[in-house]
Amino acid sequence: MVSGIIFDIQRFSLHDGPGIRTTVFFKGCPLRCLWCHNPESISPKIELAFYRYKCIGCNSCVLVCPTGALQNDDVDGKKYNEKLCQFCWKCIDICPSRALVLQGKSYKLEEVLNEIVKDIPFYRQSRGGVTLSGGEPTFQFDFCLALLKACKENGISTALDTSGFVSWDKLRDLLPFVDIFLYDIKHMSSEEHRKITGVPNETILENLYRLDEAGKWIEIRIPIIPGYNDSEENIIAVADFITRLRSVRRVKLLPYHKLGLSKPWLFNRKRGILELEPPKREDMEKIKELMRRYIDREKVY
Repeated sequence: MVSGIIFDIQRFSLHDGPGIRTTVFFKGCPLRCLWCHNPESISPKIELAFYRYKCIGCNSCVLVCPTGALQNDDVDGKKYNEKLCQFCWKCIDICPSRALVLQGKSYKLEEVLNEIVKDIPFYRQSRGGVTLSGGEPTFQFDFCLALLKACKENGISTALDTSGFVSWDKLRDLLPFVDIFLYDIKHMSSEEHRKITGVPNETILENLYRLDEAGKWIEIRIPIIPGYNDSEENIIAVADFITRLRSVRRVKLLPYHKLGLSKPWLFNRKRGILELEPPKREDMEKIKELMRRYIDREKVY
């Protein structure tokens, strides 16, 4: 049975597609967005994370570690050497304040599906379903495909929240099993896109064209990052691009927020998350109205 690394299964979700949904968050992502609000999803591996503010300094985790993988650190409070770790997770079991946690867990397909089918009555009443998110779900392609197939076999509507940075061959294989694509556009300039996400945008835009030609239900999602992609020039370029697509049902503007900054520290990784002030409501309204000059105003949220 195929398995995958999942870092959260969120039931009764209301923001990841229509109706009441279960959102399955995959680990692993090929992008490195400066504002990432799910930094625990970037690596495809199960990781040890540390809530500094919860640590009471009892050193129980250091004392119980059989290999010395955990040590005290004057700067960060704890230092972790993954090469020495035996992944016994005795440190987590003994921590009295739950300062140490695992980010990610290996699930068999049937385990995830068992959680999903519990809410079938809610999906039917609200016209909801399951959303695969992350991270980037296609980064674990085999598990992504198997889970989508299993959902459709159980009569469950599916949505895929994707950056679009994946080969068309893989995306094409998913088409029969995805009802709704939640598709990100982060910047229209490939050079600027690379600066803020680590990858160019040609593949992303080309895949979006192909999805549109396939007649798939598409919701465009645009994160608004002050000073990075909120210029009038970029907003107009995005709007102009969307006007060429026929299958876009909705355009959702997502204001930058600071939730990623409250996530636990992931050992041996630079945080690298922007610490900006979220855009003001009046600024978001201006962007929305600018988009509505080009796109049916009923589609822009």
